[in-house]
Amino acid sequence: MKTIRIRTFTMLCFFFILSLPCIFLVTAHFMETKTLSFAKSQPQDETLQRQLSETIHLIETNPDKWKDPNWQNQLHTRLQKAQMGVAIRSASDQEIFQSDPERRGALSSTEQFSVIEDGHLLGRVILYLPKSNTVQWISSFAGLLLAFFVVGVEMRRFLLKPLEKMSFAARQIASGDWDVQYPSSRITEIAEVRDGFEVMVKGLQKSHRKQAELEEERRFVIAAVAHDLRTPLFALRGYLDGLEQGIAQTPEKTTKYLTVCKEKTAQLDRLVEDLFTFTKMEYLETKLNNKTVDLQLILRKSIDSLSPPARQKHISISNHFADDCIISGDTHLLERAINNLLDNAVRHTPTEGEIVVQCYKDGDKVKFTIRDTGPGFSSEELQRVFEPLYRGEVSRSRSTGGSGLGLTISQRIIRRHGGELSIRNHSEGGALLTGWIPAAEQT
Repeated sequence: MKTIRIRTFTMLCFFFILSLPCIFLVTAHFMETKTLSFAKSQPQDETLQRQLSETIHLIETNPDKWKDPNWQNQLHTRLQKAQMGVAIRSASDQEIFQSDPERRGALSSTEQFSVIEDGHLLGRVILYLPKSNTVQWISSFAGLLLAFFVVGVEMRRFLLKPLEKMSFAARQIASGDWDVQYPSSRITEIAEVRDGFEVMVKGLQKSHRKQAELEEERRFVIAAVAHDLRTPLFALRGYLDGLEQGIAQTPEKTTKYLTVCKEKTAQLDRLVEDLFTFTKMEYLETKLNNKTVDLQLILRKSIDSLSPPARQKHISISNHFADDCIISGDTHLLERAINNLLDNAVRHTPTEGEIVVQCYKDGDKVKFTIRDTGPGFSSEELQRVFEPLYRGEVSRSRSTGGSGLGLTISQRIIRRHGGELSIRNHSEGGALLTGWIPAAEQT
């Protein structure tokens, strides 16, 4: 929709207010005079009075010539020059002379007088005088009033109504109703305000949805954490009560109870650490301590740290690293992300399985892959694997360990570094994690 600036609209309104009275004036003048010329053809007041006096004198001094055709022609010529008309009637009200009866409609004001001689009424005379400019000025004033009315209506339509609708929309939004109708206007400034208002509302909607999602996620996290903490705490309390009550009567049984307690304590410690990292990545604006690092070193360090649990399951971890895998990132967070990914692979890889880790540079990206020979993921798990606290287990049992936050934390750490992490099933079986991080700029 084409729009105009408010100053242009104002100028058009002023032009309309000035032009409409002029149009009315010209129209009224044309209807009266049958011409568009405004040249002064009418005599001035003094000339009119003089001509009027001469005409009256001519009629009063020649009552005996009223019926004389020559005199009537002389009077008619004088009246035409003076743009006047006359009607002469006898004492018995019979018409004696009538000049130009067609001009009566074009002549407004009249003067009447009687001609008396020696006390006898000789006749009555009616003079039709030229019209004044009163009708033209009234027409001009009517045009001015109409112009103000039209401008007022248009200003309400183009200016006031859109502003009223935006005010109503603002009150709707304040009451929580986001389904508002945005007014249209042909005024550019109002259209721009409407567009800005629409952008603001969309931003508020997005923020509101984000807040609702965060609130829903917060409730879910609290419920899930309460569930996850209850299981190891319940087991820990049971074994500690057993030790306190002397149920573990042999050294072997005592050692077993203490080992279980230690495992549950480590499990709780890991859960709390994962929750802290997740909260910091999700809700807090943590500043990255970026340094130039070699991703190979981070991968090797993570492999070394997870070698003991891998050896317990007789899992082989092989690596294929290319040179020049230099990136800029926070070493601590990246180590946490890679540890989570490798730990997930070790936990889901069966005994005698294999894990293959690769790292190479591809253009301006440093890519890495982690493939295991585990059962892989179902279609539902592939869609939800990065959701917080999702483990794809209906019972939420901890037979495979983990807090359900590892992959979520890893993905968000990689994204904070400007990269991306994805997961899919390998064509030969098992899961394949693929990630990339922008390569460090060459100096």
